[in-house]
Amino acid sequence: FLFVPAVEVKIEVVIPEKERNKEEMSPNGKASPLIYKVNGTARHYHLEEHPIASSPYHNPKDMVEASVCHVKDLENGQMREVDLGCGKALLVKESGEFHAVGHKCPHYGAPLVKGVLSKGRVRCPWHGACFSIGTGDIEDFPGLDSLPRFQVKIEKEKVYIRASKQALQTQRRTKMMAKCISLSNYNLSSTNVLIIGAGAAGLVCAETLRQEGFSDRIVMCTMDRHLPYDRPKLSKSMDSQPEQIALRPKEFFCTYDIEVLTEMQVAAVDIKSKIAVFKDGFKMEYNKLLIATGNTPKALSCKGKEMENVFNIRTPEDANRVVKLATSKNVVIVGASFLGMEVAAYLAERAHSVSLVELEEVPFKKFLGERVGRAVMKMFESNRVKFYMQTEVVELREQEGKLKEVVLKSGKVLRADVCVVGVGAVPATGFLKQSGINIDSKGFIVVNKMMQTNIPGVFAAGDAVTFPLALRNNKKVNVPHWQMAHMHGRIAALNMLAHGTEISTVPYLWTAMFGKSIRYAGHAEGFDDVVIQGDLDELKFVAFYTKSDEVVAVASMNYDPIVSKVAEVLAAGRTIRKRDVE
Repeated sequence: FLFVPAVEVKIEVVIPEKERNKEEMSPNGKASPLIYKVNGTARHYHLEEHPIASSPYHNPKDMVEASVCHVKDLENGQMREVDLGCGKALLVKESGEFHAVGHKCPHYGAPLVKGVLSKGRVRCPWHGACFSIGTGDIEDFPGLDSLPRFQVKIEKEKVYIRASKQALQTQRRTKMMAKCISLSNYNLSSTNVLIIGAGAAGLVCAETLRQEGFSDRIVMCTMDRHLPYDRPKLSKSMDSQPEQIALRPKEFFCTYDIEVLTEMQVAAVDIKSKIAVFKDGFKMEYNKLLIATGNTPKALSCKGKEMENVFNIRTPEDANRVVKLATSKNVVIVGASFLGMEVAAYLAERAHSVSLVELEEVPFKKFLGERVGRAVMKMFESNRVKFYMQTEVVELREQEGKLKEVVLKSGKVLRADVCVVGVGAVPATGFLKQSGINIDSKGFIVVNKMMQTNIPGVFAAGDAVTFPLALRNNKKVNVPHWQMAHMHGRIAALNMLAHGTEISTVPYLWTAMFGKSIRYAGHAEGFDDVVIQGDLDELKFVAFYTKSDEVVAVASMNYDPIVSKVAEVLAAGRTIRKRDVE
């Protein structure tokens, strides 16, 4: 499509209330956590019997065929949601050809008909995932699964779709994956690929290797007790249980021979002998290494910071415990970060009081600008959240060993039964200090466009890296977003297999508070102006972030699919000028 801002900005899509609520639901229901426990020194990586893979040949009784429209009903570049009686599909016409794929984004179920179609792919209106209309394959993230693809035929000027009932019902498709050729021959203390960290980057790396036919051993290790889970949920939906937010069920890891060592911390990496040394002394040899350790939350530095009932939200257990302790009690949140604000929003109707302490004068000022920050702050204040801005915590006071009060630099004393700290994070790379792997002054691992470090065979991905961002003339940046971690993991895997693939994605993120979402695409670090269209007071706006004459990022509330639209323009390498959006 052509970007004609005067027209495009006015696009308005009203999501029905029931669709809007679905957005914050779990991606794939419940899954049971599998934990490969490490017992003493005798480590048994015993894999369960493989479930039988589902056959790609559909039972004829499972197939349905229906006439869905006349060939002239759709123009080129149009999409339509069509009903086949036992489920829906997305019908797309591009360059004179019809394609049919699943109609819901497998990530959180967004209706793709409300997304953006451009050059053979459709982009989700909520969180920016992209799918090929020809194959259904996922091309940009978040989410792990692809769309099912359905057969289309034209007969007597009518368009027919033939599909399996099962695919119409599940609306997701896991790409074909290889398995390990023979696990029984392995030396337990050596692996072909070792992945340190089991977040989105680590999991997508392992899955991509299997999708590309890699059939050697893959071991992931994590300090967490759980299999990979949907970390953004910890602050958005705090009472989620680990099995509800698992990214893949336990059986998946067994089926595709992806071994996960939980509660295992790497203490050092010896790059010369290609060995990772664990905290308990266990050593593992590797051929290729991915470091995807993410970051570590910063702690407070004031008196009383070690006290009970003071939390960094790092695990599902932390989030669950905070909800339990905060119910009908006084909560103080330190830091108006995305995490701090999401926690405040979640607890506002559960706690007796929620107070938020922040050094800046407005939340999100550096990220979203002062005007958007103020509008968000007003929304919070109307939901009983009290702000204490341009001050900091100097002391936490206790009574009988439990938190009682939070003392601010301004002299104000706040009642507090629970304190949540969201004052930023640092990369979890301390264990690499003596390794010879290139780390910058802030602790980030430096990688190139192929996610390679300065050491051959060693890759890094996710929140702990700086990488060249094509969108900003290959400036080295750190982008600690969920979508970006997925893409890093994919690029790292492809380059472990020597594909020579470079990263070129547009950063995309979202935050959810009080049932409303802010979507954001681009990279606006150092922006010098914000052009706002719409109404900030009504929380229905789009904000364009500019640097000199160029739009470098966009944010919106209640203005879908504008952010996905701008992301597609930027992904095509096109420049949007400030005058185009004013």
